[in-house]
Amino acid sequence: MRHLIEPEDLTLEEISDLVDIGLDMYENPRVYNKACDGKILASLFFEPSTRTKFSFDSAMMRLGGNVIGFADANTSSAQKGESLADTIRVMGYYSDIIVMRHPKEGAPKLASQYSSVPIINGGDGGHQHPTQTLTDLITIKKYKGHIDGHSVAFCGDLKYGRTVHSLIKTLARFGNKKFYLISPEELKLPSSLKRQLIEKYDVELIEVNYMEDVIDVVDIFYMTRIQKERFFNEEDYLKLKNSYKLTKDKLKNAKEDMIVMHPLPRVNEIAYDVDTDKRAVYFEQTELGVYVRMALITKLLEVGPYVRG
Repeated sequence: MRHLIEPEDLTLEEISDLVDIGLDMYENPRVYNKACDGKILASLFFEPSTRTKFSFDSAMMRLGGNVIGFADANTSSAQKGESLADTIRVMGYYSDIIVMRHPKEGAPKLASQYSSVPIINGGDGGHQHPTQTLTDLITIKKYKGHIDGHSVAFCGDLKYGRTVHSLIKTLARFGNKKFYLISPEELKLPSSLKRQLIEKYDVELIEVNYMEDVIDVVDIFYMTRIQKERFFNEEDYLKLKNSYKLTKDKLKNAKEDMIVMHPLPRVNEIAYDVDTDKRAVYFEQTELGVYVRMALITKLLEVGPYVRG
């Protein structure tokens, strides 16, 4: 039995395979619509979510499986003081696979130690978001043709942004060497992660103050929102929330084949006039996320394209 707690739980070959199978599922969904017949996904979201939760729900249903669970910890026995370990033990009896999101870093890792079924980390605090990384990679593969060899700009909340933390490490593993980091001083990429990227993967990290400084040289522009829920007080959030805004005018000097990505939800960091630009792929990104999650579910359950023997 395997779990997915962080992207490093998968080899590069496994990630590439998931991306390729996800693209095949995207192109040929009917081939896989019975792969999880009789299987049950438990969707345990101790923190609010729209895209990730419903993406997993949709993925399981498209595979012919069923979904149980909750989208609000206040409706679960956690509200009564039940431990995470006990919740996971019980849900293992009710389901074949569990996806969970939790506000505390490390909670999915803890859950995996008590689970009798595969655990998928749907996001833990500001730590990791491995299936968003898979979503990002399948998007890059579809629109850029390959995952490696790109220069990538990350803009916004790089301190608490778990999507950024997971993706930048995985892109570095694939051999991408140049990353531009655009953020307020208070939301810079953690120094420990920067040190790891440089020492382990020999990447070049270039910190700049304005998106206009690099938008003409990058292949991928990854925008993120300033996350209100990660701040201890509203005053700090209000000071930083409008730090960056991507507009169509700022895209004038960008490469014709550059892509603009965003894990969503967006607040006001991408203007609506960008939506009609051919380089904006963030809504397609959410659609592709369903199919790569379908691939992941079949892998962990060893069904469909991953059936044993």
